[in-house]
Amino acid sequence: MRYLAANSASNLFNDLAKWLTARGISLLGSRVLAVRGRKSGEVRTTVVNLFTHEGERYLLAPRGHTQWVRNLRAAGEGELRLGRRTEAFTAVEVEDAAKPPLIRLYLRKWAWETGAFFDGLKADSPEADIAAAAPGFPVFRIVTR
Repeated sequence: MRYLAANSASNLFNDLAKWLTARGISLLGSRVLAVRGRKSGEVRTTVVNLFTHEGERYLLAPRGHTQWVRNLRAAGEGELRLGRRTEAFTAVEVEDAAKPPLIRLYLRKWAWETGAFFDGLKADSPEADIAAAAPGFPVFRIVTR
C-alpha cells in the first residue's frame, strides 16, 4: 500500500494549519479530523482538506494509506471540526473506479500544497494515468449523521 511519511517541513505546515483550523480559520476547506484510534481507542486528530463534488463531500489522503485512513476504515465514523463547530459523520470509502474525477478536483484545488505527493500527476493528466494511480489515494465520502 502506498504511504508517504511526512518530513519535518510538512509537519510544521500541518501543525500550523491544524492550529488555525482548530481556532476557526479554515484554509480552503481545511478541517480537523478526529477519529478513534484502531488500536489505542484514543481519539486522534489531524488536519484534512474537505471538498465538495456534485453535492457530496469528500476527504482524500494525498499521502496514501496513512494512519488516519486506517483509523477511519476501522472506526467507520469520525468528526470534522472547525473552531468550536463539530460535525459527526459516517465515512463511506470510494471505489477506485470512481476516484479519477475526485483526484482531478483535489489537484486543481490543492496541488500548490500537496502536489508533490501525487508522483507527477497533475489536474490535466490523462484519465488513464489518474485511474492507474487511484488505488494509492484513499477517498471517503462524508455522510453527516
